Amino acid sequence: MYERALFSVWLLTLVLFQSAESCELRPVLAQVPKRLPAGYVISEGTEALTLKGCAVKPVAFTSSDPDFAVNTDGTIITVRGLVITTKRFSVLVQDESGLDWRVDIILSCKDEASQKSSSVAHKRIKRRWRPLPFSLIENDSPPFPKDLEMIASDSSVNYTVYYQISGQGVTTDPVGLFLLDRTNGMLKVTRAVDREQYPQFNFIARVYDVRGKEVDAFLPITVNVEDKNDNTPEFIGGRFFSVQERCRAGTPIGQVNATDKDLANTTHTLIKFTLLNATDMFSIEPFTGKLTAKTNTLDREAQDKVYVNIEIRDMGGNPTGLFNTGIIVITLTDVNDNPPTFKEKLYKANVKENQENVLVTRIPVEDKDLVNTPNWKALFEVTKGNESGQFRMETDPKTNEGLLYVIKGLDFEKTPVVKLEITARNAVPLVGTDAAWLSVPLELSVGDEDEGPEFNPGILNLKVKENVPNGTVIGTYKALDPETKNSNGIKYYKVTDPGNWITVVESTGELKTAKTIDRESPLVHQDMYNITIRAVDESKKAGKGMVIILIEDENDNMPVIPSTDLVICSKGDALSSVLVEAVDLDKPPFSTPFIFEFGAEHDGKWKLKDRTDSSVVLEQAVPLPNGVYSVPLLVKDLQGVGKEQTMNVRVCSCEREENGVGICGARSASTSLGSLGILALVLSSLLLLLLCLLVLFICSTKRDKLYINDDTGTGGMLLKSNTEAPGEEVKEGALMIIPGTDAMDGSLQNGAMVSKNVNSAAGHIGQQFFQGGGVYNTTTQDFGTEKYYTSGRYDNNLYGNAGNFQKFSNTSALDSWNTNGHYLDRKLSYFGGEEEGRYADDLLKTYGNEGAGSPAGSVGCCSNLGEPEPLDFLNTLGPKFRPLADVCYTTNKSVK
Repeated sequence: MYERALFSVWLLTLVLFQSAESCELRPVLAQVPKRLPAGYVISEGTEALTLKGCAVKPVAFTSSDPDFAVNTDGTIITVRGLVITTKRFSVLVQDESGLDWRVDIILSCKDEASQKSSSVAHKRIKRRWRPLPFSLIENDSPPFPKDLEMIASDSSVNYTVYYQISGQGVTTDPVGLFLLDRTNGMLKVTRAVDREQYPQFNFIARVYDVRGKEVDAFLPITVNVEDKNDNTPEFIGGRFFSVQERCRAGTPIGQVNATDKDLANTTHTLIKFTLLNATDMFSIEPFTGKLTAKTNTLDREAQDKVYVNIEIRDMGGNPTGLFNTGIIVITLTDVNDNPPTFKEKLYKANVKENQENVLVTRIPVEDKDLVNTPNWKALFEVTKGNESGQFRMETDPKTNEGLLYVIKGLDFEKTPVVKLEITARNAVPLVGTDAAWLSVPLELSVGDEDEGPEFNPGILNLKVKENVPNGTVIGTYKALDPETKNSNGIKYYKVTDPGNWITVVESTGELKTAKTIDRESPLVHQDMYNITIRAVDESKKAGKGMVIILIEDENDNMPVIPSTDLVICSKGDALSSVLVEAVDLDKPPFSTPFIFEFGAEHDGKWKLKDRTDSSVVLEQAVPLPNGVYSVPLLVKDLQGVGKEQTMNVRVCSCEREENGVGICGARSASTSLGSLGILALVLSSLLLLLLCLLVLFICSTKRDKLYINDDTGTGGMLLKSNTEAPGEEVKEGALMIIPGTDAMDGSLQNGAMVSKNVNSAAGHIGQQFFQGGGVYNTTTQDFGTEKYYTSGRYDNNLYGNAGNFQKFSNTSALDSWNTNGHYLDRKLSYFGGEEEGRYADDLLKTYGNEGAGSPAGSVGCCSNLGEPEPLDFLNTLGPKFRPLADVCYTTNKSVK
């Protein structure tokens, strides 16, 4: 902010003579700061730019520098921020007679030496037309019309003229606002004008002679509407604010905004904000509207919302200014300034002894902070009396009460009354208060119960050496009755004993070994073995105790090499080596460091080096070819206990190493395969070759046909085949006529098909179908007391031809193709036998009825032929059977 200064030099008094022609103005000299903000006042007051002493008065001002503006009262202000050392410009002052006067303005910086002022003559300039804008007051009071200004042209000296105006306010909206006296040029306004709607009017004036000829150039006229304080300020923006309670004084809350429709940057729009209430809680900056907290004692619990009345008044708060009032709402947000408080000074509760994980009591508290927030939620803790961890505190999320639980059973004989201290706190720290967390005492009475025996101590530790003889007493574990303080009548039993190593004497509680105790057993963890004992008194009440047996080590294990198969990568003439590691399940001093030596049968091709506590490096003493070598190695523990172990060391050409272990290549593996392995591979290959030849032979061998001695001379034969039919689409061209056929019941034209029925003397009826060089036979045969239908097989994709469909339609239906195949096999066996009475079963039998439903009836080959059935049903077959239907229809027609 720059300090606002008054003029160091006012506009010098204008010296005017009685005649306007002799009126002169002197320049204005002023000292100002080097940096001028926008709105800085250079000169103000009615004496700033006036024509004092002249017969006329100034009515309009125009600055030659756009950085400066001149108000209607002659005040000079800066339009924008400036940095100057010296500045010179002029102001054109127009008097009421229409003459222009120029006044020079000279500004100098206060920090620099004063400059001498120079006199400047002001010349009188006479214009034909009035050049500067004039003004009218908005919302002026009647009567109307009112005179504004007179327009005159120099051409009126030489001509008889009249004037005419046009433009805004005359011929355009708002039409008819201005009138002009055509003869004398007086401009008039006809009604009141609102500056907020029309701040300025621009139109033109023209002058004509009596002949209607324009005798002078047109004159642009500007009429400014002077502002009048006729608008009340109004609130804008939000009027809801929030601030934390207990905040510091001066904490910003928000800003109240207001506006005024009057002319900006004037006192008409200079709004002052004033609080009408809650002045002890809040404050507001008068001209910015910024709200701040006035105190640090704002309390949400006392009042969570504050309704503040604010007055906004223009004219800078002057009592004559227009004003408005409004209400803003300031919400106080919660902070944790209230600790939870207990409703009682002492709480009491009861619980039975030995009860665990039970709710003992509920402890209610009050908290004035906002409900269901971290400021309100209480957390409870047992701060005294819970050194053994027997209690737990929780919070009920709905009621905010403290819940006291017993998680370990209490002992009435030891503590009949337990004194606790309960402390309540919130989930977040306290803020803006000197209060502290509160505590309350609680007395918990323990009820007596008839209890079972108790072991003392609850966990018994015993030390035992491993491998002690069975039956050794390793200790005694007794329990006492809490009421009688003795162990009379108490019996002891095992509950857990993973290895059944221990027995318990029922009456005395003595512990004896039942099996060998082995420290290296997987049942032992960190040299400890646990068993659980149960004591039962005469009232069948029981108690449990635990025995931890700490097993002491003995030298009962020898060092062992886990992997005796080792691989050494061959490196030509270089000597290779491999690491040999040994383990001992015992602990020192019965294990490491180990002693490594060669066995008695060592051949001298190896040597040992780089010994450690548990390993040694086995290295070739001489170069060795690839192969497997046996190396005897004696490993002993620190006590000299050990045994000889044989190492199988393979020397090979390694293709890679994994985790430091060599992997032999394929070449080395085949070399070590041996003669037996090679022989096995050769035999396997020969066996596979023979199997392939056998499959080829079976596939290439043709089926043999079994000819049957047929007394009827029909020459029929049966052919075993797995092919049922030639397919779905049977074409007539696939069938052929066999010449020389003797007995034919029907024939087809164009070589479609030939059917031959043969009646056997033995009661056997058969049919032969010839197709593509093959023979297809069907027979009806009697076996036992039933009649079966058997069919031959065609060697070249045989299928029952549709040409015999008419014949089949008059016979019984076939049971199934599987049944036919079954009885064909029986037929073959009958014909192939040597028994004399084998033809006795070959008798004609009656077919079983398949049932109703087929319009074609039975299709058995041996059925009695009756009247031909109609073939209309062929039209109902699906598209896949259309070729078969056509063939059947053609065949039937030919037979007829």
